[in-house]
Amino acid sequence: MTVVVRRAKAAELEEVGHLVARAYLDDELLSADADYLHNIRDAAGRAVDSTVLVAVDDQDVLLGSVTWCSLTSSHREVARAGEGEFRMLGVSAAGRGRGIGELLVRQCIALARADDLAGLVICTSPRMVAARHIYARLDFVRIPELDWMPVPDFPLWAYRLDLRRS
Repeated sequence: MTVVVRRAKAAELEEVGHLVARAYLDDELLSADADYLHNIRDAAGRAVDSTVLVAVDDQDVLLGSVTWCSLTSSHREVARAGEGEFRMLGVSAAGRGRGIGELLVRQCIALARADDLAGLVICTSPRMVAARHIYARLDFVRIPELDWMPVPDFPLWAYRLDLRRS
């Protein structure tokens, strides 16, 4: 099976939002009535000034998504000057265990390098064990001073990849 990462098509954005929300729900990161799920489902809102990427198979089935936040994105949360950020990484049940998450992160790294950025940051929940394994494998390091909490009882830990070293 061939997997391709590309920009999400406008007609796919609703499905993308549901895919990412489902990933958060399946991992029990949020409850079904959590207000933050509205933000996660709003891929169309993120696509206004960010790049919503999708991983698709050779049948064009959506397997995962991530939002790339360049220097001009209003969806940046913790990135500093000269850094890119990605958010809302989610992989469908069908895509799990197949390297889809890492493929999406590698595409964000490629975009950050193409923009000649010094670093790339991501915030992740302490409960997102698989995601944290990806970040560790790709040489992201914890930046605790950027940790924060977007909603009560949902702490996010910050990680950074130094693109000048790697």
